[in-house]
Amino acid sequence: MLLSYCTNVHPSEDLDGVIDQLARYSGPVREAAGLDTLGVGLWLPAELAHRLDASAEDRARLRAALAEHRLQVHTLNAFPYGGFHREVVKLAVYSPTWAERARLDYVLACARVLADLLPDGASGSISTLPLAWRAPWTRADDDEATKAFATLSAELRELAARTGRTVRIAVEPEPGCVLDTVDDVVAWLSARTGPEWPEDRRIDPEYIGVCLDTCHLAVSFADPAGAVRRITDSGLRVVKVQASAALEVADLSAPGARDAVGRFVEKRYLHQVRELTASGDVLASDDLPVALGDTDRRPGLPGEGPWRVHFHVPLHHDPAPPLAATTQVLRDAVSAVRAAPHGAEAHLDVETYTWSVLPPDVLPDGADELVSGIAAELRWARENLLTTEGVTA
Repeated sequence: MLLSYCTNVHPSEDLDGVIDQLARYSGPVREAAGLDTLGVGLWLPAELAHRLDASAEDRARLRAALAEHRLQVHTLNAFPYGGFHREVVKLAVYSPTWAERARLDYVLACARVLADLLPDGASGSISTLPLAWRAPWTRADDDEATKAFATLSAELRELAARTGRTVRIAVEPEPGCVLDTVDDVVAWLSARTGPEWPEDRRIDPEYIGVCLDTCHLAVSFADPAGAVRRITDSGLRVVKVQASAALEVADLSAPGARDAVGRFVEKRYLHQVRELTASGDVLASDDLPVALGDTDRRPGLPGEGPWRVHFHVPLHHDPAPPLAATTQVLRDAVSAVRAAPHGAEAHLDVETYTWSVLPPDVLPDGADELVSGIAAELRWARENLLTTEGVTA
């Protein structure tokens, strides 16, 4: 499995800024991690993706900067459309939806750019959002999204035929979205791959698959091996694994537990919470302050069972009790993917975008500490997720 780290942790959104971040962060991360070559999972916001798609000169500038710092690109993150480091992001990260043409145009631009950046002989992957936030979402929206993915399939086939380079799209289930869980993504995609679907609504599983974000997987309380098995049994593949860990609270009644998890409340990103009940049901809350009960009108989750919070915890970081991180889910998921069909072809991208919103005691102080933290995550990933045999990082 090819290993990389996702650059959506950095705020740059134009070409000069991205080239600068490669020099300021990615190159030093490679050196600090002790790697000859480092994979970077680039985040290209829509405006930059379209600029690079239109300009061979700009792509050459980016390619030269990557080579200068001994970096490779084999995966892109095309989930956030733009503005991912605004003061408040929250639900805006899910716009535009897959019912809107702008989303398809963005992903296609990313695919053409990635095909031009890929190392010789490598295939590419691009992660994308699971259609939209769950509401509003209509039957007409669903039909538009189906047609968009059918068009995407055809365009990716044409791209492969024209360039000799395969780029696959990985749909990333996320709590609260139309496709909330792995089961939701499997049901939606696999139902649209058969010959009974007309060509303008048929999705090609050779080019469209699943992104397994292991923080999201943990929050859903899914069994990792079972989730991977359902993906492959349906005829789909895990195209990409986003290596991430959720925040976990085993017992909300433990002394200091609510205060400890409350330190992770922040205003930029949405931090969905799920609680597992004694009967095995999963209760949902759309954001951490709501789960904690931030007003009299919103009393929050009952707190009688364990919580998992959509807050990406650095992979090597062990939160102090009574908190924990779901790194075992990450280990189990990667192990299951590696044993699955096409598992060795899946891309493994460390995606801890939350470094800038961590509580003060773990918040990095400046660029050097951020570089050290990301390098530590990569070392952890190599030691805990990948054997040394055949690993490219």
